[in-house]
Amino acid sequence: MLTSWTRAGIGRQCFPLRSFARIPSTRFIHPKPAVVAPVKKSWVDQMPSTVQPYLNLTRIDKPIGTLLLFYPCTWSITMASYALELPLTTPLTYIGLFGLGALVMRGAGCTINDMWDKDLDKAVERTRNRPLARGDITQKQALVFLGAQLTVGLGVLLNLNWYSIALGACSLSVVTIYPFMKRITHWPQAVLGLAFNWGAMLGWSAVAGTVDWTVCLPLYAGGVCWTLVYDSIYAHQDKLDDVGAGIRSTALLFGENTRPILAGLSVSSISLIALAGYLNAQGLPFYTGTGLAAVQLAQILRRTDFNDRASCWKGFVDSGWAGFLIWMGAMADYTMMLLQLPAVAQ
Repeated sequence: MLTSWTRAGIGRQCFPLRSFARIPSTRFIHPKPAVVAPVKKSWVDQMPSTVQPYLNLTRIDKPIGTLLLFYPCTWSITMASYALELPLTTPLTYIGLFGLGALVMRGAGCTINDMWDKDLDKAVERTRNRPLARGDITQKQALVFLGAQLTVGLGVLLNLNWYSIALGACSLSVVTIYPFMKRITHWPQAVLGLAFNWGAMLGWSAVAGTVDWTVCLPLYAGGVCWTLVYDSIYAHQDKLDDVGAGIRSTALLFGENTRPILAGLSVSSISLIALAGYLNAQGLPFYTGTGLAAVQLAQILRRTDFNDRASCWKGFVDSGWAGFLIWMGAMADYTMMLLQLPAVAQ
C-alpha cells in the first residue's frame, strides 16, 4: 500500500552553519509565541501505558494525515466506478481497503520519520515529547513495530490485482527519497505531494485493472498542487526551527509571497481536478463539489495568519475539507448514475 509521510513527521538532520547561506533571504515576521496552556488529553491517554507510546508514534489521534492520504484514493475509485458504471459494492469495497491502508501506512510513515528525527525532535519544542525523542521506546522497538505496520500494509496491497500491486510498489521510489529532500531542496512539499497522491492512480487501477492515464494524470497533478498548498501552510508552523536547523521548505522559500503563490497553486489544483472530471465525462454534481472545494481553499488562504502557529494548524486541518468535498461531488455524480441505471445498481 502507499507509504507516505506527513509534514509533521518529516525526517530532519542538522546542517552545519555554513549551509544557512544556501537558504534564500526571506523576510517574515516571527511566529507569535504559543500561549502556554495545559496539554490536551486524547483518547490515547486512556490506553494502557505500554501501548500509548506506539499509538502516539502513529499519530492515530490526529486523523488529518490519514485523511489527506485517503482522499485522492477516493476520488479515483469513485470516478473509475462512475466511468465503468460499476455496482455500488465495488467502490465501497475498495474505499474500505484503501481506508485501512491509508491508516496503517500513514502510521508507518510517522514511525520511519520519528526514527530519523529522534535527536532533532529533542531540540524542537513542538516535537520534544514524541515517544522516541522522550525515550519512551527504543529505536529497536520502533523498528519491530514498523515491521508489523508494513506487514499489515502489504496484506492490504495483496488484496488488489497484480497491476495495482506493481503500481503500488513503484511508489516506493518516491517514498525512499522523500526524507532527504528537505536537506537538498526547498521543495520537499512537492515530493510529499508525489507520494501522498499516488492513490489518484492506484485507486483507478484497483477498480479497473489498469490506469486511464488521460484522467488520472491531471487528477494526480491536481492532488500534488493541493498538497503543496496544505503542507506549505503546515510548514509555516516550524519556519524558525527550520532556519535554525538548516531544514528547507516552501514556507521559507515563499516567505512574504506565500499567500499569492498558494492562491495560484489552489487555482491550478482545482483546474486540474476539474479537467480530470471533464475528461471522465463527469456531471454537474462533480463540478459542484469541486467548486465548493475551491471556495474552501479561498477561505483558508484569506483567514490564515502565516505567522501564527495556531492559525496555520487550523488552515492545514481545514484544507482536508477540500478533498472531502471533491469526493462528495464525485460520489453524488456516481449515485445519480446508479439511479439512472437500475440494472447496474442491483
